[in-house]
Amino acid sequence: MGISVALLAYKEEENLKVLLPQIIENVEKCGEDYEIIVVDTEKPLDNTEEVCKKYGARYINQKLPGFAGAFKTAIRAAKMDKFLIMDSDGSHPPARIPAIHKKFVEDKCDVVIGSRYCKGGKTNDTKSSQIMSHLLNFAYRVVLGLRAHDLSTDYRMYHTKQLKRVKLQCKNYDVLEEVLLMLQLNKKNHRLKFGEVPIDFQKRMYGESKRRLIPYIITFISTLIRLFFVRVRAGLPKRTRK
Repeated sequence: MGISVALLAYKEEENLKVLLPQIIENVEKCGEDYEIIVVDTEKPLDNTEEVCKKYGARYINQKLPGFAGAFKTAIRAAKMDKFLIMDSDGSHPPARIPAIHKKFVEDKCDVVIGSRYCKGGKTNDTKSSQIMSHLLNFAYRVVLGLRAHDLSTDYRMYHTKQLKRVKLQCKNYDVLEEVLLMLQLNKKNHRLKFGEVPIDFQKRMYGESKRRLIPYIITFISTLIRLFFVRVRAGLPKRTRK
């Protein structure tokens, strides 16, 4: 029993110096054993490993390409029964970890999301990013039948055992929607139970965003089409039972 906290890093040394103490402080409030896993690039690009040593985080280099490759590396490495993933750029407030954990445990959820778009949530992202995000979330909710407001964030807590059972094909950020559909398919005719905890999403503290708008949009559209046919072939009904 415990929590595996996963951070996916790409030249995030300066951010991790700030985040890791905050994460430790807040995850300890959950009252469970925990580990912190930092998945870095295949070849180190900064001193992330030294920062991890300082704060007792487990440092791992990813073997598969892209954001999804780092995500899958973290899943394989996780040893605890709960898996919490969050951005390593400071956009996800560590102070919300206890609330996410509480909702996950008390409401017996399959997934709890640190949400920008549920009641009380806020985002400080650019207007263009907000518009794109809302459109993307609407499309995925309708096409995949996933009942949550914020499907495109990776601030989430899962059951590690459920994650380890899914097979993921995506290579980039679209894995965040793919993993939810795969979890739903494994639940068969029972609805995936979501919980959402409002967060105040911030702009990154240090460094530059790794996302590029045009490739990002193209990838999500193509993945949306592919996942729709995955859902159709699996025979997932429009409305699953509770």
